[in-house]
Amino acid sequence: MRSDWTDLPEDLRGQIEARTGPISAITPAPAGNHADIACTLHTVGGRTFVKAARKLAGRDGPEVMSLRREAAVNPHVAELAPRLRWQAEAGGWLALGFEHVEGRRADFSPGSPDLVALAKTIHALQATPCPDVVRLAVERRWQQVLEDTTPLIGDVLLHTDLNEDNFIITPDGRAYLVDWAFTSRGAAWVELGLLVPWLIKAGHSPQAAEEWVAQFSSWAEVDPGCVTRWSVAFAELWRTRSEVNSAEWVALYAGLIRRWADYRLKERPR
Repeated sequence: MRSDWTDLPEDLRGQIEARTGPISAITPAPAGNHADIACTLHTVGGRTFVKAARKLAGRDGPEVMSLRREAAVNPHVAELAPRLRWQAEAGGWLALGFEHVEGRRADFSPGSPDLVALAKTIHALQATPCPDVVRLAVERRWQQVLEDTTPLIGDVLLHTDLNEDNFIITPDGRAYLVDWAFTSRGAAWVELGLLVPWLIKAGHSPQAAEEWVAQFSSWAEVDPGCVTRWSVAFAELWRTRSEVNSAEWVALYAGLIRRWADYRLKERPR
């Protein structure tokens, strides 16, 4: 459950209004779960998208760490993401203020023109040098469920959550990629593997989803057996999470990954 704007310390709210001007209205974000507060502030000077998270006792918690990752990578992905305007910190909270981008969520369904924008974004992302500020190694996620994580290791900049909600398509057709909470470095094909379940959710069959990501050379070059073993580990990881987290989206996501892993085990055994 997200916090209310009034849960922010008074000092922090004062710092934010000093940057935005008086706030006339607040619109909560419709999606996302990597911050305690995510909303659009309406002011005389325009709109600002704000994400804020509360620290744990004496240290950063997962949400605050995710915001720090977003803030660190933002200057390096200026062509892909809304610009970070400011940061504010007080009373055990961290807040980030981003350029507000007006648009709609992407549509990844078969035949959608947004798939062209998705492909262009992936090409641009994988052509962007991975800055030193990105320290999260993607292979760490699977160390507990995958015997050999070597194929996941690399120095490519990864977003790791290319779902429809994280793409904003503006009226002029430009695509913005948001929510860089788990930006990582790793092998390029891992980004595509993480995308496959979202393509399945949008209506692609597992086979069609794989045919779509096969347009990228990193997918064509990776050992199919490595991908199959990883997909099975991926499914196991989220099966375990779904047993301890009753959120509807967790069960849905776990089911999508399981469907893909089952397809690979049948069509491309380990």
